[in-house]
Amino acid sequence: MKSIFFHLMPYRDLPADFETKYDSIWVTPPNSELCDPKKVAQYYQWNLDELELADRLGFDGVGVNEHHQNGYGFMASPNLMAAALARRTPNGSALMVLGNTLALYSPATRVAEEFAMLDVLSNGRLAAGFPVGTSMDVNFCYGVPPTQTRPRFREAEELIIQAWTRPGPFSFNGEYNQLRYVNPWPQPLQKPHPPVWLAGGGSVETWELAGTKDYTYSYLSFFGAKFGKRLMDGFWAKMDEMGVDRNPFRAGFAQLICVSETDESAEQEYLEHCSYFFKKCLHIPSYFFEAPGYRTRKSTEFAIKTNQPGAVAAAAALEKNWKTLTEEGFIVAGSPATVADRLVELARTLRVGNLHALLQIGSMPHALTEKNITLFAEEVIPRIRHIWDAEGWTHNWWPSGATDRSAVAGGTAPAGAQA
Repeated sequence: MKSIFFHLMPYRDLPADFETKYDSIWVTPPNSELCDPKKVAQYYQWNLDELELADRLGFDGVGVNEHHQNGYGFMASPNLMAAALARRTPNGSALMVLGNTLALYSPATRVAEEFAMLDVLSNGRLAAGFPVGTSMDVNFCYGVPPTQTRPRFREAEELIIQAWTRPGPFSFNGEYNQLRYVNPWPQPLQKPHPPVWLAGGGSVETWELAGTKDYTYSYLSFFGAKFGKRLMDGFWAKMDEMGVDRNPFRAGFAQLICVSETDESAEQEYLEHCSYFFKKCLHIPSYFFEAPGYRTRKSTEFAIKTNQPGAVAAAAALEKNWKTLTEEGFIVAGSPATVADRLVELARTLRVGNLHALLQIGSMPHALTEKNITLFAEEVIPRIRHIWDAEGWTHNWWPSGATDRSAVAGGTAPAGAQA
């Protein structure tokens, strides 16, 4: 299993009364009142230090993403961060840019150009993430009409792939992109193009695109494997319906993870920061969460059937109820052995070969984050790396220039793992 340190880059010092005083963490939290650029300067240095540490310690990949106007994860340009990491990750971790929100770019050749630059700059270590984007980012922050979100996404995806694979110059005449000359310099180093990683929250159309185009799909959620199983069962059922194989490396899952010396010390060290995350960083009113028309009817019907666990997580965070947070799977926490056992169970339950490990959570300070990253790298990764080896699958979606750590010997394997 591939282990990716996925960094949200949140604002770590929101006021104690934030969730009662302000309507939302996203779109409208007043920047001049809440966001101190001097603190952000320190955060960005810490964020890059943490990602670079993950590379040195042997993570398979380091992950960044794009969001706007919020304190949950204010990385407006993940490509800037990835450019810095391309020169500061000598151990060859994959650069997982998950990703550029395609509907926001007009023309979308901007994404094709910048991703190609990153791929060349990193010697072929880029995984190109194509998210549809949250309603908050796309519809409220950037003003894209909700019903145009997915059509813009699909047209941008088509244009980018053509820009990477067709000899230029050529013309592209779409509904949202009309270009007489498409001729980007350079094209990507990886051929035919960098692996495309889709990320989503359960849209059926995204699953269909993954199956049709042979892209990998990652379910990015903060509500654990119990809820995630309903979504991933739906994904694999769709792959079966489309005649696509069940290679676990087609799928990924994001998980909040807290590693300490013992199960007891994990609660003492991490509860405050997990509570901060669920109470403040996910403080988003329903009217921002999904603008009318953002989802298609098919995806809306599926969302209604699968229910949403956010209320349970919020209640547990408000009460600082560690037992609920861990037993419901919102966080995976404890000693290295406990964490490894639960991650093996999670991976097998969801059938995922890519773990997006969220190891900096909410207000977690830099020193504790580095401890979490280090314990995970040294004592958890060796226990989970080889769990899919016995099935003999090949990871067809990993950047070709990234260091292959699959041959690294494992440590003590948890029950059910293949060491």
